[in-house]
Amino acid sequence: MILLKDYCDKFLKGLYSSFAVLFLISFASAAESDWTTLISGTDGLENFNIEGDADWTAKDNSIQASSGTGPSWLVSKDSYADFVLRVEFWASDDANSGIYVRCADRERITDRTCYEANIFDQRGDPSFGTGAIVHVAPVDEPRPKAGGTWNVFVITMDGDHLMVDLNNKRTVDVRDELLDSGPIGLQWGRGKIRFRKVEIRKL
Repeated sequence: MILLKDYCDKFLKGLYSSFAVLFLISFASAAESDWTTLISGTDGLENFNIEGDADWTAKDNSIQASSGTGPSWLVSKDSYADFVLRVEFWASDDANSGIYVRCADRERITDRTCYEANIFDQRGDPSFGTGAIVHVAPVDEPRPKAGGTWNVFVITMDGDHLMVDLNNKRTVDVRDELLDSGPIGLQWGRGKIRFRKVEIRKL
């Protein structure tokens, strides 16, 4: 009887462990499926409208631009309110770019009508340079640089709670309720900018 009891205990423990593993796998798969991919390599231009005349092209495993007569944006066709946005990008040292979110007017993209997570190492006022939300949240010293390498932005909009992480370092954590929803804009303003991966998860 003792041997049978030991066998039953081991069987039940194994069964519980198997259920736990299956649950964790299912949970991880569900979490992964919550993400919507907007850009992956050279795929994704169809998810955006182009504002301005920059030379947006799909090549070299990215969506990129390097010239134009003035600022230009890829503006998402969908609008978003509360979300986590993950962006893999490469910028030249002289690049002026940014990730614009919750834009109030999709036909007038500015750093006053959107929240702009800046990509601008050479900005005249560096406190609102790379890693900052322009006009809302300056970035502390030592200020990050993005030029000449691949970087990852994680931008979280959760109600009035705005957070920006650049390469796993928190650069913005503020409260602001000016803007509550709108499309996303990926900017070219100067230099060269490449977007390799853009994905979003609604909260």
